[in-house]
Amino acid sequence: MKVAIPRERRTGETRVAATPESIKKLLALGLSIHVESGAGITAGVTDEAYVKAGATVEPDVAATYADADVVLKVQRPLAKGEGDVDEVSLMKSGAVLIGALAPYDSADNLKLYAKQGVTSFSLELIPRITRAQSMDILSSQANLAGYMSVIQGAEAYGSPLPMMMTAAGTVPPAKVFIMGAGVAGLQAIATARRLGGIVSATDVRPASKEEVQSLGANFIAVEDDEFKQAQTAGGYAKEMSPEYRAKQAALISEHITKQDIVVCTALIPGRPAPTLVTEDMVKTMKQGSVIVDLAAERGGNCPLSKAGETVVAHGVTIIGPANMPAELPAGSSGLYSRNLVAFLTPMVSKESGGLAIDWDDEIVAKTVLTRDGAIVHPQFAPAEAEASKTKPASKKAADPPAEESAPADDAPDQTGAPAS
Repeated sequence: MKVAIPRERRTGETRVAATPESIKKLLALGLSIHVESGAGITAGVTDEAYVKAGATVEPDVAATYADADVVLKVQRPLAKGEGDVDEVSLMKSGAVLIGALAPYDSADNLKLYAKQGVTSFSLELIPRITRAQSMDILSSQANLAGYMSVIQGAEAYGSPLPMMMTAAGTVPPAKVFIMGAGVAGLQAIATARRLGGIVSATDVRPASKEEVQSLGANFIAVEDDEFKQAQTAGGYAKEMSPEYRAKQAALISEHITKQDIVVCTALIPGRPAPTLVTEDMVKTMKQGSVIVDLAAERGGNCPLSKAGETVVAHGVTIIGPANMPAELPAGSSGLYSRNLVAFLTPMVSKESGGLAIDWDDEIVAKTVLTRDGAIVHPQFAPAEAEASKTKPASKKAADPPAEESAPADDAPDQTGAPAS
């Protein structure tokens, strides 16, 4: 069974869907791995390294996609009019496409996959269950984003993070404030602590307090009775009352005036990013301080941030990365490729080496977007098709809708959305 690893073609994407390590694991499943020439260069992997690992390196994109049974991607393939290659049309009918397909932002692409006869799986939709942890691309990539956010913030800040004592005097440590204590936020806390900063963090979920404090940071939140009940049994943040949000905003506003670096991590797939740092708050921050907004690509946790740009407003440097994991392509490709191997492995028959997909498996059911020429995921299927599927039989009550549990990239602040 042929597995294709094409070169990523979207602007700014430096990652690759397979490394020599992951290729060896795929070969052990009895698969034939075909990598497009140059696919791993930006992640530090040469064609020679792929060949040494056992893969076949193809000369161009057409040869890579030709007759491929499975296509592994980082970002969704280019469609007609999106670039120099129409990757969707290169996939054969019946092929399986696996990657971070951004279904919330690419409804037209889903229609194209269905029309092409491609079975597509979007790994952003991996359910947050124990069995799927090794497949969770949001968590693996958010870890690196959290780390890199502090590195970029430290680089933009005009003073060292740790306290430095010299013969000429003492340089005080930088104060670093992390907003959101999900996967990216916790990694940001740990990184800022290792670099010697004085770290504080906030999150609406009560359980996050212990996590924050275990990393040596100070927890900032209005801890009233409502806060103590602000988390569901499944670990999700509840919607907070306007009164609580006002009290929390006042506390954050006071705290942020004393900070040197602020890292915002509330990024929720399919929804605009919640505002955590208002322009009025920015105006009160110290001259030369820094904001790193990991949600800039979805509108930003700060309304002044711009995706893919660094701007200065009211004397504050605001960094708005558009694809933070791509800033660390070697590390992020290594983790991402392991996620792909973990996802694909249960789909491969040990006897035949072909695909044997269990469509009743929870992980499969929650990640499949298109199948048999149709969009099948309930969140993205056309309304009329979904209605016909869910219409109850006569004289029989319809089943109640299941609670939506789309995963978030990281912990939101006071939004009631799912948290990592």
